[in-house]
Amino acid sequence: MTTATPAGSTVSDPPGQSPKGSAAVERKSRFDVRERPELLLVPAVFVVLILVWQFLIPLFVDDYVLPVPSSIVDSLIQQLTDPLFWGHLEVTLRESLIGFLIGVGSAILLGTAISQVRLVEKTLMPYVVAFQTVPKVALAPLFVVWFGFGLTSKIVMAAVISFFPMLINVIEGLRAADADRIQMLTVFGASKLQIFRMVRLPSAMPFIFAGLDIGIVFAILGAVVGEFIGAKEGLGYLLLQTNYNFDIAGMFAVLVVLSVLGLLAHFLIRFAQRKIAFWAEESRVIAA
Repeated sequence: MTTATPAGSTVSDPPGQSPKGSAAVERKSRFDVRERPELLLVPAVFVVLILVWQFLIPLFVDDYVLPVPSSIVDSLIQQLTDPLFWGHLEVTLRESLIGFLIGVGSAILLGTAISQVRLVEKTLMPYVVAFQTVPKVALAPLFVVWFGFGLTSKIVMAAVISFFPMLINVIEGLRAADADRIQMLTVFGASKLQIFRMVRLPSAMPFIFAGLDIGIVFAILGAVVGEFIGAKEGLGYLLLQTNYNFDIAGMFAVLVVLSVLGLLAHFLIRFAQRKIAFWAEESRVIAA
């Protein structure tokens, strides 16, 4: 295949390669162990850890203190077949997602205002920094007193704990826009809204998705912490119940579910980033 250059000459692609073929080669390289040894090392390390935990750790630690993986799997299967468990899971997911959406939406609005309006920045940033220094987990008892033992206090906790990572990333992302591009658009008479849409927002997308990635995990954490303080349902409540019953294998099973939730949320955010802000993914790979 040949392509025309501005001067009218042509440049041939390398023999045997086409854009479609190069894409296939790129996809193949993603699963090439020689190019990406972590594809083999990650599962290998996992298998070794499980084997050591299953057969070596019991020689030194009693099973009721640190149950072996087989006991945890049995407990996990038992919980997954219990309809009550799915009710607890639904409650925690609802609290996390609603809190995440509230926290992220508020952070995007406030972060945009702070980064674009100097008066807003000078007025609100001292309060933002001061509130950021407060341990968010310490606010959970207050939220339970203010909003009760229902879903509201957990939603507020999830929103607050996911708010600040998103806020900082939005502010830094909007400020990271290329000054030369902004100046060029200004010379051509672009409005502030056009500059924001064409330069600032695309430049901020990698930061925004980084904030989303952290925020969704923090939202799950906030919901569970709120359930620790006071709740009658949810995975945090279930975790406390297994602790009271000294069901260590059951506690590990709930922790496994929470870990899977966090991983799924992380991969969903990364998938959305590759589809929406694909240039950010490419720049990261090139920089590496």
